[in-house]
Amino acid sequence: MAPVTASRYNAPVAVLTATGVFGLLLGWATYGLHGTTPLLDRVTNSTSTWIIWTAAAGALIRDRRLAVWGGALMMLATCGGYYTASALGDTFGSGGLGTAAVWSVAGLIGGPLLGWAGWTVRRGRGDLRPAAGAVIAMVVLGEGGWLGLGLRYWGEAVAFLTAGALLTALLTVYLARTGAHRYWLCAVLAPVGGLVFYLAEKTILNGLLGSA
Repeated sequence: MAPVTASRYNAPVAVLTATGVFGLLLGWATYGLHGTTPLLDRVTNSTSTWIIWTAAAGALIRDRRLAVWGGALMMLATCGGYYTASALGDTFGSGGLGTAAVWSVAGLIGGPLLGWAGWTVRRGRGDLRPAAGAVIAMVVLGEGGWLGLGLRYWGEAVAFLTAGALLTALLTVYLARTGAHRYWLCAVLAPVGGLVFYLAEKTILNGLLGSA
């Protein structure tokens, strides 16, 4: 009985520890890769990069509640890793603390959602599976919209929109192959979610970062 009991208590700790460590490394790596090449600079300086990995972590975790908690922890750890590397690299700046706080709050909101989405796409039931797939894809689509309409980086915008469309197609095919009910909702909801994400990034997040 003792080994079974210990396993029940140690497994969540091990999962959350691994998730947190990966988040720290991801944040550190995204900072370190800035400026290496134009492509890597855009990929690493991207909301989508952190969020897609958070969804992937949620898909790997077996327990739904643990996936949600893991998503929050991973986003916070990623912010911590990124801004720690920034401070050590003397690029933190006077407004760094406010920016870090904004991204940490955003991570506390988005992390659990994306952890849940990753878990639900792989292990959920019913109409929530295609909706969860749309949540994952909408981030890439919405960021593509922001890069084009908000920042006028049309080359990067096309790349992100193409990647978002491909991700939507792959998730829809995966859901269809695994027998998800109304799998086609993923393809329908992803563009709608992308528009919502773009508007949220344009109004709320951009405003908070501007005042940080």
